[in-house]
Formats: sequence, C-alpha cells, structure tokens
Amino acid sequence: MYAYVAFLVVFLTYGMETAYFRFQSKGDYKHSNVYSTVLFSLFGSTLIFWVLSGSFSQSIANWLEYPDNQEYVIWFAFIVGLDAISSIPLARLRIEGKAMRFAAVNLSSILVNIGLNVFWVGYCMPAYESGADNLLLDWFYSPEIGVGYVFLANLFASLIKFILLSPQLAKIKMVFDTRMWRDMLIYGSPLLLSSLAIIVNENADKILLKRLLIDDLGVEGAIATVGIYGACYKLSIIISLFIQAFRYAAEPFFFAQSKDEEAPKTYAKIMNYFVITCALIFLVVMFYLDILKHFLANEEYWVGLHIVPILLLANIFLGIFYNLSVWYKLNGMTRYGALIAGFGAVITIILNLWWIPIFGYVGSAWATLICYFSMSVLSYMIGRKYYKVPYQLKKVIFYLLLALVLHLLFEYLIPDFSTAVDYGLKALIILLFAGLAWALEKPKKAIIS
Repeated sequence: MYAYVAFLVVFLTYGMETAYFRFQSKGDYKHSNVYSTVLFSLFGSTLIFWVLSGSFSQSIANWLEYPDNQEYVIWFAFIVGLDAISSIPLARLRIEGKAMRFAAVNLSSILVNIGLNVFWVGYCMPAYESGADNLLLDWFYSPEIGVGYVFLANLFASLIKFILLSPQLAKIKMVFDTRMWRDMLIYGSPLLLSSLAIIVNENADKILLKRLLIDDLGVEGAIATVGIYGACYKLSIIISLFIQAFRYAAEPFFFAQSKDEEAPKTYAKIMNYFVITCALIFLVVMFYLDILKHFLANEEYWVGLHIVPILLLANIFLGIFYNLSVWYKLNGMTRYGALIAGFGAVITIILNLWWIPIFGYVGSAWATLICYFSMSVLSYMIGRKYYKVPYQLKKVIFYLLLALVLHLLFEYLIPDFSTAVDYGLKALIILLFAGLAWALEKPKKAIIS
C-alpha cells in the first residue's frame, strides 16, 4: 500500500510545489495570488480524487487483492490527499524561513504516528491476543481492524499536520488566476514525470530483485535477498536525511537568489559545501560501520554490508543531481529534468535486468550508482549550455576521491589496531578532512543570513 502512496503523492501534487517556488519569486504576480491559485488547484484535484476513490473503493480494493478491506483505499485516499494539500502551506513556511514552525508541524505529525502505532500495534494488539480485558481495549481497539491500525495512525498524523497548518491555510484569498494556473501546469508537468522517473529509480531494483531471482532461489530465497539489500540500503539513510533536509532549505533559497548577479557563484559554493558534508558522512558511516551495523537487528543482513559504500556514493550523486537541477528549474526548462530522470530510469531497468541474474543485489547497487552518476553528468553537461554556474569541478572530485581513498586505505591496507586506537585514529582522520576542506574553502561568512 505504501509503495502506491509514493506514486500517488507525486500525481496529486503534479509539480505544483516547485511551480509555487518559481512563480512567487518571479515578481510577475502577487505572492498571495500565487499561493491561492496553487492551493485552489490542489484542493480541486484532491476533491476529485477523493470522490473517485470513494466511488470505486471496492473495485480498487479488489484490484489490490484486498477485497475485504475497501476501507484501506478510503483511508489512504485521505492520507495522500491531506499530504498533497499540506505540501503548499509547508512550502510557504520554507519560503518565509520559518524553520522552527516547519519542523514543529512535521515532528508533531511524526510523534502522533509513532505514538498511535505504539498504542495500537505495540500495546493493544498483543494485549488482546494474550487474553487481556480492560477499558482501553474495550473503547479503543477492534481486532477486526488488525494491521489497519498502522494506516489509521498515519491518517490521524496527516490530519494533525493539516490542522496545525490551518493558520497558513487561512491566508488563502478568493483568487484563482487561470492564466497563471495554466502556466504553472506547463511548468510543473515535466516535474511530475521527473519525480515518477526518480521513484522508479528508487524502487525498480527491489521489485526486479524479487522477480528475477525467484526462479533460481525460490520465493523465500528471493525475499531474503531483497531483505538483505533493503536492510543495507537503510544504512545510507543518514545521507538520505541530509539530502532531504538540504532540499527543503535549498529549493526556496535557489529561487530567492536567482535575481542576484552573484547567484551562480553562490550555487557553486553551495555545491562544494554539500559535497564536503556528504563526504564527511560517508567517512563516518564507513569508519564506524561495525557499530552502525547493529541497527540492523538481524545479523543475517550483515552479509550484504559490502554494498553500503556503493549505495552511499549513489545517494551522494543523487544529491548532486538535485543541486544541479537549479538550471532547468530557474529557466523554466523542466522538460529537461523529465528527460534526464527518464534516462536514469532506463539505465536502472536495463542494468538491473542485465546484472541481477549474474551478481544479485550487488548488481542492483552498482546499477543505482551508475544511474545517479549518469544523471549528474548529463545534467551538468546540458546545464553548462543554458545556465552557466562556475562549479569547481576539480574540488568536488577531489573531496569525493579523498573520502573514497581514505575508506579504502583503512579497509584494505592499514593494519588493525585495538578498538580504541582504531576509533581514535579514524576520528582524527575525519577532523583532518574537515580541517583541510575548511582551509580550501576559506568560508568567511554564512551564505544564508
């Protein structure tokens, strides 16, 4: 169910979030008119989606092979719809630089989600199955819902987020600029295709692993292989979280800076800082992997740890691609974003089909890295023609290669020391790397004030 949600969220926002950033920064329209037009657009499309989902919920449940749980379809329709609408007031908070409120809204939603899961799935479900009988179970738990409580927790979390954003929603004016809306659709539609292609890049490997290995390994063997790959993929989550946080801050900043003559130089500096941070995260994860691996509860997953550096590098290049995307977003040439991401999706599918039968999940890891590396190179090459940013390519390559070489040295050449000495030496290397980067960049003041 959650795999479908990833696609539905993209469909229901259809590039309007980035379109909102661009049109409010152009100065051709009032900010309030841009905000209201985008919100009315998403309200209207979401309402249509809710009506269709409710009307065909049983048919959709049958197609999903949940014929006895059509309520799942309705719950997920509301989850996705509320999140789609909430994306715009959240975007407004990002534009206004209200990071604390943005974080508070999202963290409140997460805490509600976790809290209700702990209550329903962590307490009520096992208590009921053990034969307990108390007031909490009588009032708040129904065994017929079962795993559906996971979805209900998500629904309440999305509703809380929507309610907390009501002050931003109340700022909407009764304005809908049809001409601007049409231009927004033209701008945002390729971003929809681009986002779908990236979702394919992120999920095709896991789907194809199971499909292509099931004949050789059987159902259980194929599922186990996907489990190892997915578990090791989670160790790259630190870089993924940093990239997500960076995107939240960077996208509105890029648009806000676009009118500044020094903007290209600023974007180049940001790229350097981004790569340095990713390289430091890479070193921390790889140097202390023997500690971090314990976050994978099952030791049987550890057999796949050798793909972690490949996946970390893959995510770094995905982040670099997001950095480079500034040229087509600022120029309104979003069709290139769709073409580049589509090119990456083709690479992902071809390489996975080719390498999974030969190398298993290792082939998927390399396919992911090559996909995002190719997208970055292609975006850089095309972007030089349409929006010249003086990226310091030699420095970017140097930081990445230095991090990789340091990892390989400690992995294969430097002899083992006692645990304390080993950890201390690695910490010193990380500090020296950071100091070298500081000396090379010579940051005199913050870019964002």
